[in-house]
Amino acid sequence: MNLSSNKILITGGASGIGLGLTERFIQENNTVIICGRREELLIDVANKFSSVITRVCDLSIESDRIDLFNWVKENHSDLNVLVNNAGIQNWMSISESNFYQKANEEITTNILAPLHLITLFRTLESLDTIINVTSALAFIPLSKVSVYCGTKAFLRSFTLSLRHMLKSTNIEVIEMIPPALNTDLGGKGIHDEYPPVSDFVESIFQQLKEGKTELTFGMSEARATANNAVIAELFNRMNPWSE
Repeated sequence: MNLSSNKILITGGASGIGLGLTERFIQENNTVIICGRREELLIDVANKFSSVITRVCDLSIESDRIDLFNWVKENHSDLNVLVNNAGIQNWMSISESNFYQKANEEITTNILAPLHLITLFRTLESLDTIINVTSALAFIPLSKVSVYCGTKAFLRSFTLSLRHMLKSTNIEVIEMIPPALNTDLGGKGIHDEYPPVSDFVESIFQQLKEGKTELTFGMSEARATANNAVIAELFNRMNPWSE
């Protein structure tokens, strides 16, 4: 992937990892479009970075995804990079009465939305890069966020297949695999002890410069290369038994 002179759509680009990527891609002289549900966050980013282009979009709604694509096709037909970053994480137990409702929200946003966007945007003649943001939890699940882990495992598996399916085209498929970082994913304060997004982004861009297509950082690197025995040990450590 060329790191400059792109037109890039980053879903969920107004906060967390998405915001970190937005800032860095702008620094690398790219045109960046971000979308998200919360208009106030999009406005804040636009006020900070005058060149950023924003679009309010709820990716959990199919019609919003279609409207987003049609808007890009009409106004930014030279878009060449799609970054599927938006995701939600619910800390929950299967014993909760609203477990299915929350699980459905996660599956829709974390799986169906990126799959739908990929099928739409790959029809753009200009598209040459798809970046899917998965997670270190795709390798070793944390039971407190069981559905989130499952969605990221799905997206990782699909990304591997997608890279194979598109290998005869001009579309490069990149997987970005963050570990836990200091963001508000899952709720404010939950991840305060973890590395800052800026460190992750710096590492990611160095790997992009090296031409890598599977981008890891910290714990995600170790988990991506772990054997079955290590995975079992880490699972038991991450998920202590309780009634």
